[in-house]
Amino acid sequence: MGTGSREQEFGQPGAMGGPQGPRQRQQELPLRILVPTQFVGAIIGKEGLTIKNITKQTQSKVDIHRKENAGATEKAITIHSSKEGCSQACRMILELMEKEANDTKIVEEVPLKILAHNSLVGRLIGKEGRNLKKIEQDTGTKITISALQDLTIYNQERTITVRGGVEECCNAEVEIMKKLREAHENDVASLNQTNMMSGLNMSALGIFSSGLSVLPPTSGLRGSLSTPANYSPLLGPSSVMGGLYGVPSSGALSLQQATAEQEVVYLFIPTPAVGALIGKKGQHIKELAHFAGASIKIAAPDSPDEPERMVIITGPPEAQFKAQGRIYGKLKEENFFTAKEEVKLEAHIKVPSTAAGRVIGKGGKTVNELQNLTSAEVIVPRDQTPDENDEVFVKIIGHFFASQTAQRKIREIVQQVRQQERKHQQMVPTSSQPSK
Repeated sequence: MGTGSREQEFGQPGAMGGPQGPRQRQQELPLRILVPTQFVGAIIGKEGLTIKNITKQTQSKVDIHRKENAGATEKAITIHSSKEGCSQACRMILELMEKEANDTKIVEEVPLKILAHNSLVGRLIGKEGRNLKKIEQDTGTKITISALQDLTIYNQERTITVRGGVEECCNAEVEIMKKLREAHENDVASLNQTNMMSGLNMSALGIFSSGLSVLPPTSGLRGSLSTPANYSPLLGPSSVMGGLYGVPSSGALSLQQATAEQEVVYLFIPTPAVGALIGKKGQHIKELAHFAGASIKIAAPDSPDEPERMVIITGPPEAQFKAQGRIYGKLKEENFFTAKEEVKLEAHIKVPSTAAGRVIGKGGKTVNELQNLTSAEVIVPRDQTPDENDEVFVKIIGHFFASQTAQRKIREIVQQVRQQERKHQQMVPTSSQPSK
């Protein structure tokens, strides 16, 4: 959120994220909380003395979004500081609100409400809600998260409500923000990886957490978003659909994309999701292919009761990133995964059989490092018979960022193997020539 007439800003020079703060720390995830509107005055204090005291003691910059959402019962506060500074500022604000509530008897309870971008919440919740349950048990609090249906194109944040005493809520804030920061840092690392791809237009994708400032523009979009990877149908005219569900790459690729190396990814989606991906009369898949600049085809099932269908995506790295990102988002939007589930899909890519050993590494070292780095599951099935191009499959299972990072790392390994093979081939004729 911008500063200026729409909000009040209080802070210490040099505070984390402030005007003079360290440039390399500006990507840190701020703490955003919701407070009842009636307590904003007490938090600011007479002539701003209370909030100035908070910022001074915690070495933070605090933005109070006071004039936004006129008439709303709650206002957002953004705290930029170190992890400790954010937690300390949060504690001081909670204590102020509790005192105000006791003095005025306006409300009986003032829960802590943390705002978090939807793209981070799945990793906070954890598999089957395990992360959240552990935080509740460790801190003695009750934690609830707002529904996906509450999200809109203008608001991509979920509200994490923590109920308990001030001390318990503060302990929970530390653990919640720890999980959110880990997820955010992983996303930033993945963003840095994908930014290395030539000409990648990140702002068009809209799949990153709000701290990365690359959400798509809101003008012209209809409906609400239930995921940051949401697909918008307003992508303009598309080329004529080729085959049954495929779009010919010749009609969708720019000259730059056509000259880039074409990659093929086999992405597996739940069979019930096929209709949503295709859209009415194939409109959705046509527009998606046009937007991404890729050929997208859905393979026929091997049997009628097949639980998953294979989507074949052909295009350069940027097109792969866009197409896969929107497919992940579409599955979440259409509720093929529950609110507490993170979208995890299986993708297959082909690599030369000569590179498979390099992907695995000695004693599985490389593949283990890949999994630790990307958080994706990477499997090179043993005893594969190479196809007619002497290639074998590598399986990648994970959420979008994990899968993308793993794909790029594996492509890098393949490129290194090919370069070494070309170098070796160039040297062979030279060494075999008879000396004069």
